[in-house]
Amino acid sequence: MDTTASLLEQITALETGSVGALELLDAHLARIERLDPQVNAVVTIDAEWARTEAQAIDDARAHGNPLGPLAGVPITIKDALATKGIRSTGGAIELADFVPEEDATAVAAVREAGAVVFGKTNVPRWSGDYQSFNEMFGTTNNPWDLSRTPGGSSGGPAASVAMGFSAFEIGTDIGGSVRVPSSFCGIYGHKPSFGVIPTYGYLDSVRFHRNQSDVNVFGPMARSIEDLMLLFDLLAAPNPDDAVGWRLELPAPRAARLEDFRVVAWLDDPFCPVDPSVAAVMTAAVGALEQAGARIDHDRRPDLDPASASVHGANLIGLATDISDSDVLDAPEIDGVRGVTHRQWDVMHRERGQLRQKWAEFFVDVDILLCPVTPVPAFGHVHAEQGSNWAHSVLSDYGDMPYRHLLRWNTLIGSAYLPVTTPPIGRTAGEPGAGGGLPVGIQVVAPFLHDRTALEFARCIEEVLGGYEAPPLALG
Repeated sequence: MDTTASLLEQITALETGSVGALELLDAHLARIERLDPQVNAVVTIDAEWARTEAQAIDDARAHGNPLGPLAGVPITIKDALATKGIRSTGGAIELADFVPEEDATAVAAVREAGAVVFGKTNVPRWSGDYQSFNEMFGTTNNPWDLSRTPGGSSGGPAASVAMGFSAFEIGTDIGGSVRVPSSFCGIYGHKPSFGVIPTYGYLDSVRFHRNQSDVNVFGPMARSIEDLMLLFDLLAAPNPDDAVGWRLELPAPRAARLEDFRVVAWLDDPFCPVDPSVAAVMTAAVGALEQAGARIDHDRRPDLDPASASVHGANLIGLATDISDSDVLDAPEIDGVRGVTHRQWDVMHRERGQLRQKWAEFFVDVDILLCPVTPVPAFGHVHAEQGSNWAHSVLSDYGDMPYRHLLRWNTLIGSAYLPVTTPPIGRTAGEPGAGGGLPVGIQVVAPFLHDRTALEFARCIEEVLGGYEAPPLALG
C-alpha cells in the first residue's frame, strides 16, 4: 500500500483486510530505510516491539475481536512527547538516553485507539526553534527542497507525514510549532484552543512534570482535513487530573457551507510584511474561495495594535519556555524576559485578558480570520555561529529579515489561546529544488473553543483548492 495514503484510507484498508497491520508497518519501515537518509526526520526506531504489536492486532482482527479506531495504523511520535519504552529526548543532550516509563497523555490516547508507535521524529533542543536540528541527531531537511528547513519545532513530524513515513503525528505548538512545519511541508495541522488537548508528558526540561505550560498545546498533523478531524475528536479531552469532574463539550461549527461563513482576510500588515512569494499564493487562494462563493471582508481588523500584541505574546511565550535550559528558579535574565516576579507575570496575564476580550468582540459577527503563518516560505538552513537563532540570525534570502520576525503572526494568535487550522493552499512559483515550488499554508483562525469551526472551514478550503500533494522525493 502507498504509505502516503490518508489516515482514513489506511484505516479502511486495514478494516477490509486489503492490507495487514504487520504488512503496513513493514511498508512504512521500508520507505524510511529508502528515503529518510536524505531527510533525516526519524531519529529512533523500535521495529521489534512494533512488529510484535502489529502481529497481535492482525491476530485479534482475524479472530473478530473488538479493536480501536486506529488499530494497526503505524505512526511516529515527536521526540518532545514522552513515549513509553522508546527513547525520548526532547532534542536535548541531557535526555540522550531517557526511556520513559509512561506515555504522554496524547500518546496513550492514540495507543489505546490501536495505533502502532514505532519511532520518534526530530526536533530542535527543547522544541525551541523554527528549524529542527540538535547535537545528537543533526538537521532535518524539507522534503520539497533538502537545502531548506521543514520548520520547527515539529519539523521532524511534519517531514515524516509529508513523506509517508507516518500515518499522522502529534505536534506541539507554543509559538507556531504545529503551524509553521505544516505550512512549510504542505500538510494539515491543527493548533487547538489552549487546554483542549492534554499536554502531560511534554519534554521541555530535564524534570518530567505534570504541569501545563502557558500557551503550549498539542495538535494533530496529517495529510487530509478528514484525518485531522478524526484525530482532534480522539485527542480532545480534559486533563487526566481534571477528568473526574470536568467534561469537554465543544460547540458545533458555526457554518457548514463555504458561503455561510463570515470571513475576514488579513493577508499582510506593516507590523510583519509578507514576502511577495507568499502573498501571491494567499491572494490567489482567497480569490479562488471568493469565486466559489465565500463572503470575505478584506478591510476589517480586530481592535488591537498587532505589533504590541505580538510582542506581548512573544514575552509570555518566552517566560513559559525559559525553564527549559536551566530548570532552576534563579535563572539569569535574558532579553529582558527572565527574572520577572510572579506579580509582573500576573500583570502581563491581565493584559492578555484584555487582548482576548478584543478578539472575542471581533469574533461576535466574524467566524473565521485568514492570516499568514509566516512572512516567508521554507527558508534555507540557518545555524547561528554563537547563541540563539532568535537573537542573532537573519534570513539573507528575504531582505535580511531578522529571524525573530518569523514569530510575529504566530504569537499574535497563539498567545490569545485561539484555535487555528493550517491547511495547504498552494505553492510558490518555480520548481521544487530550484528555489520555488515551496508549499504555503494559511492560518484559519476561529474564536476560542470553536475549533470545529476552524476545521470545518479548512474542509471547505480543501474542496476548493485541493489538499496534500506528495513531495517529488516521496514518489521516488
